[in-house]
Amino acid sequence: MTEIAFHFGVPDKLAYACRLLRKAAGSGSKVQVLGDEATLATLDSALWAISPTDFVPHCLAASESSVRERSSVFLGTDVHPAIGVRDILVNLGNSVPDGFTAFNRVIEVVSTDGADRDAARSRWKYYSEQGYAIARHDLGLKRVD
Repeated sequence: MTEIAFHFGVPDKLAYACRLLRKAAGSGSKVQVLGDEATLATLDSALWAISPTDFVPHCLAASESSVRERSSVFLGTDVHPAIGVRDILVNLGNSVPDGFTAFNRVIEVVSTDGADRDAARSRWKYYSEQGYAIARHDLGLKRVD
């Protein structure tokens, strides 16, 4: 069964997603990121500028197979059927992604914005009602004084 994790209290979803993707790519995982087109365009630019010494190989999920073969991160507005290995799905969107069960793990990234938290509550309720155990990671509780 797909593992579900919610990462709450994220002050900057895109910066957090970049760190998650760098870690996942470094471990050899294949990751698809879902979001709206504007969010994905901004994330694409951010991934090119993570740091001078880091590179996260990424592409649009609908890219040619030769490009997908060399990428570990795939950006798309929905789950793309041409992606082979499906280790992790990172959801930056507001709804439960269709096809999430094809992934080993789903990470829901939730900002501190009220509307984003409300949408996350709906997703949590859906997963819970479907019988998924949910891991909760609250970044707000990890603040250092």
